[in-house]
Amino acid sequence: MRADYSVVLDANVLAESSLSDLFLRLAEESRLLAPKWTDEIWEETERTMLNVLKWPQSTVTSRIKAAKEAFPEAMITDYAFYISRCTNDPKDRHILAAAIRGQVETIVTMNIRHFKTTDLEIWGVSAAHPDAYLKVLYDLDEAVVIQVLNDMANRRRKPIEQMLSRLSAPAPEFVKKVGNSLQLSIPPYDPSRYRNS
Repeated sequence: MRADYSVVLDANVLAESSLSDLFLRLAEESRLLAPKWTDEIWEETERTMLNVLKWPQSTVTSRIKAAKEAFPEAMITDYAFYISRCTNDPKDRHILAAAIRGQVETIVTMNIRHFKTTDLEIWGVSAAHPDAYLKVLYDLDEAVVIQVLNDMANRRRKPIEQMLSRLSAPAPEFVKKVGNSLQLSIPPYDPSRYRNS
């Protein structure tokens, strides 16, 4: 799976800062995965950050620019041909089409119900919730994942317990697994502490 195992990251993963930061760090520093996306996915991500999360435009622009520049090979184009051939939820057919075009086997999304197995298996594609996928990566290389988590905590000058608390909202089982492994006491998630972050 290392280095060349590509996954399409859905907008609901990219817009969740704790998740996207972890996935991109695992890709950039340890090469546990190779992220893939489209301009359409980033446009949806931007709308969510601005209209739902209420992030400042400057912050949103900066984050998206940094991700695209860090992974220039991640962009999938010319996938429109496949959209009409996809049978999953119409709103997310562009994501499956991108996976087909990019020959990507896994879509990481929090919206699993829009990617039923019967709609994906004909294309050799599967969908995974980020919580489940992070557990797979942890089982694959526990030491690397822990190192990345520690590096992220150090960059933010926060204890790893606090960072894992933030991750517990979108990835509770992964956080539980890490916490048990490291014998950590993870504080309950308090969303008021993490606005615009």
